[in-house]
Formats: sequence, C-alpha cells, structure tokens
Amino acid sequence: MQDQQTLIKSLIKDVPDFPKPGVVFKDITPLLASPEGFQASIDQIVAAAPGEIDIVVGMEARGFIFAAPVATALGAGFVPVRKPGKLPRPVFEEQFALEYGTETLTMHRDAIPAGSRVMVVDDVLATGGTIGATAKLLRKLDVNLVHVAVVMELSFLNGRAVLDESGIDSFSSILTA
Repeated sequence: MQDQQTLIKSLIKDVPDFPKPGVVFKDITPLLASPEGFQASIDQIVAAAPGEIDIVVGMEARGFIFAAPVATALGAGFVPVRKPGKLPRPVFEEQFALEYGTETLTMHRDAIPAGSRVMVVDDVLATGGTIGATAKLLRKLDVNLVHVAVVMELSFLNGRAVLDESGIDSFSSILTA
C-alpha cells in the first residue's frame, strides 16, 4: 500500500498559476500515462469501498477517468455528472463555488434507482464544491451516498468541512497534501 502511494504521489505534478494566478493545479496526466500508477490508484480506491456498491458516480471530467474503472472493478454501474448542456434528457442541476469561480453540475433525473448504494469518485478534493454539489444532486434522487473517494485531498483548502456540511461521513483519499 505504501509503495503504491509513493508511486502515485511521484506521478502527480504541480502546475503553478493554472488556470489562473495563485492556483496550483494538480496534473494527473503523468499518473494516467503510467500503467502501474493508474492501476495503483484504481486499486487503492476500490480497496476503500465500504461493502457492496450499486453505482459509482464520477464528475466531469477528471472524475470520469477514475470512476469508470472503479465501477468495473466493483461490479457496479457508472453514472456521470456533467456540465450543463451535455445530457440529453431531463436533469437536476446544482451550482457551486470553486476555488477560482463558479460551476454548475447536472445529472439525469432518472440516473439512479432510489435506495441504491452509491460511491462518489473524483481526482481531487479541493474546496469541496464539486463533491458537495454532487451530494445535493444525489439527495434529489433519494439514494444512499455511502462513500466518497478521491486520489488526493488538498487539506489546506478545507474541503472536508463542506463534506461534513453535506452529510458525507465516509471519505477516503489516497494522498493528502
């Protein structure tokens, strides 16, 4: 486990001042390009799953990359959360604040059957806005959000407080910065 975490950490690169001055972007491209590193990240997220999961939810766009293979590994379905205008049928939408602006997320109104056990997967927990908005979308569907897993938590941005406010009590991250 420690060897996998060391490998994953070595493959995530900091990009200062992107997408705007003062923001340090966590570039996962080298992690994705490494078969061993990418597999290690999927293995770590799967290991954190609390029991049986019906659906894994991933947010556009980097959350998709991790959530889909996690869903496959867990024998679960995958449901995307998208930006406005990307889903063709009726949606719920939720606006939230980012560390560098605002965004809106959408999900099909019939994406997940009520009562399903859902795990949310994303690449980074920063301010908590994306995951908090996703949790609000999931509440509208009356599902059980049983766990949130991320590759990296940026603890200095205090996103965990937003998760607490959103009622998320089961959370894991492979790395914390």
